[in-house]
Amino acid sequence: MHLFFTPDLQPTNTSYTLSGEESKHCARVLRLGQGDAVTLVDGRGGLFEAEIAEANPKKTKLSILQVHSEYQKRGYSIHVAVAPTKNMDRMEWFVEKAVEMGIDEITFLQCARSERKNLNLERLEKIAISAMKQSVKAYLPTLHPLTRYADFLQQPIAGQPFIAHLVEGQERHSLAKSVSGQDTYTILIGPEGDFSPEEVAQALEAGYKPVTLGQSRLRTETAALAACHTIHVLLDV
Repeated sequence: MHLFFTPDLQPTNTSYTLSGEESKHCARVLRLGQGDAVTLVDGRGGLFEAEIAEANPKKTKLSILQVHSEYQKRGYSIHVAVAPTKNMDRMEWFVEKAVEMGIDEITFLQCARSERKNLNLERLEKIAISAMKQSVKAYLPTLHPLTRYADFLQQPIAGQPFIAHLVEGQERHSLAKSVSGQDTYTILIGPEGDFSPEEVAQALEAGYKPVTLGQSRLRTETAALAACHTIHVLLDV
């Protein structure tokens, strides 16, 4: 299956012209020609079956044959808010794997113990698009820019909110035993030095429930992916 990202494609379109970058990949790299079948995704749930009408490295024209709306739409959503690691390769790995697995939103948190003060959101978005195409997903998750922890906690809470932390002396429940039903799930994952006790207290006051991801001590990006995977295992049936 040859899949292309077409963010401005509408369900009512009967024809479409690929962007310059996608046209080049289609006609020059993949060497596809007139009559070849391709698949398009708009990142909003639309998956389109199409056929090449005219192959051109600059403007490849397509005929839309069939539209699948809300392709593989789930009855629940996952929002992971995570403090970026000092090594961005690890955070890029998380974005790639989380998109492949299925995630709806990612917010990057600026916490008290964060070692990274900035990130290249444009690069992360490109990684997300590539992962969406690779895994044949029709939904592109929303990637939010670096956000102050306190500011994030002030945002309205949708569904069931959790904070995964390692602060001793506080009761925590297993995330696997806390997830219940088709809903919106928001999980906070701290930096490599974990959330501070003050940050945990702020989250609890804001309505977040403390959870554990198991007995193993996980790295930030592993914990973020484990939280995402846990919800899928329990609800994707």
